[in-house]
Amino acid sequence: MSEQTILVLGASGLIGRFLTDDLRERGFRVVGIARRLSAAQRMSALDLELPILSLDAAALKGILDEHAVNVVVNCLGVLQDGPGSNTGAVHRDFVARLLQAISHSRRAIRLVHISIPGTAETDRTTFATTKREAEHLIAASGIPHAILRPGFVVAPSAYGGSAMLRALAAFPIDLPAREMATPFQPVAIEDISATIAWLAARDIDDASLTAVSWDLIQAGPVSMAGVIKTFRVAFGTEGWPRIGMPAFMLDLGARLGDLANRLGWMPPMRSTAIAELRRGVAGDPSAWIAATGITPKKLTDVLGRHPATIQDKWFARLFLIKALIFASLVGFWLFSGFIALFVSYPAAAAILSAHNFPPALVDPITIGTSLMDMSIGLLIAFRRTAAFGLVAGIAASLGYMVGAAILTPDLWVEPLGALVKTGPAIVLMVVALLMLDNR
Repeated sequence: MSEQTILVLGASGLIGRFLTDDLRERGFRVVGIARRLSAAQRMSALDLELPILSLDAAALKGILDEHAVNVVVNCLGVLQDGPGSNTGAVHRDFVARLLQAISHSRRAIRLVHISIPGTAETDRTTFATTKREAEHLIAASGIPHAILRPGFVVAPSAYGGSAMLRALAAFPIDLPAREMATPFQPVAIEDISATIAWLAARDIDDASLTAVSWDLIQAGPVSMAGVIKTFRVAFGTEGWPRIGMPAFMLDLGARLGDLANRLGWMPPMRSTAIAELRRGVAGDPSAWIAATGITPKKLTDVLGRHPATIQDKWFARLFLIKALIFASLVGFWLFSGFIALFVSYPAAAAILSAHNFPPALVDPITIGTSLMDMSIGLLIAFRRTAAFGLVAGIAASLGYMVGAAILTPDLWVEPLGALVKTGPAIVLMVVALLMLDNR
């Protein structure tokens, strides 16, 4: 088995990272490629960071030939268009170049493509339609392939929708009744890896496996409510009283998520995610089970073997709060600067004048600090600059505290305690900085 080389594209994602590590443990030589890998994900010299989506067919062919690849597993995908993300480019255009590279490679290669459940008739989002266009390209290519359509993927780590469900399980909140009743068949990520290992061990000339499409899901109907209930049992929150979320709140959350998406964030609650949730996750795993002999694990068995640990509970409880933390910090810096500059400028300038600042410096300092505060808020608002904005906010807050202690020490004992409250604000920015990573 070890002579087989598997190339995993998207090796930093929820599915791709698990497959890379698990298939190595099964004895395969696995090359993992991603656009960006965290330091913790660089586990091997074969974990490569490459601008994979910008590579043309010739460059992709060079990678396949250089590493003597036998199986390509494509896990690349994006939920919604945004800065640096284009569903058509990732799902359709890249697959077209990858198929061209495979067809011109020096060896026969099997393509394993991770897609989504459902049919073209139920596709309503750009995410789904571009995923389906990729399936059509693969089916028409004549290349040995397996299109895998996993359901809701349950993995030891959490990202996106799986993180959101854990958060719902940790809080006494239910989605609207319509969404809770939606079919939502899960699959254990170990079953996806076992399927790819099974395919990699098969002869590529096996006619029965030249072109297959399988739904990888738990057998039997499962609703969203059933999935969340199972997580709640694992979290110990099943007996809690719960509040049903009004439907308009879900739609409002999706719109706010779309706004955050335009700023470079990738919140799980976006319009595409809600549309796909309402479509549901359902399929027929019989062909997959019959071909591979794999019995899909039930969600109760997967979570029952790994009850929630304290780190699981902390993550779930803080996941929804993360958005609130960043939104409050953006608002704090923007509004504090705006109020000082446009609403209460005379009062802000009077503070400096009352403490014997040179008149020529009062206006520049008041205007400069107000603009600095608003700039920090804008930096935190954008995902790409958020870390810099948080560090700048911490430095500015410490500067205000030290400067006040030297120049205006009486402000430390003023009745509203504005400077005293700066300390907790610094702590909150440190917390936000520590929570910035998504993977």
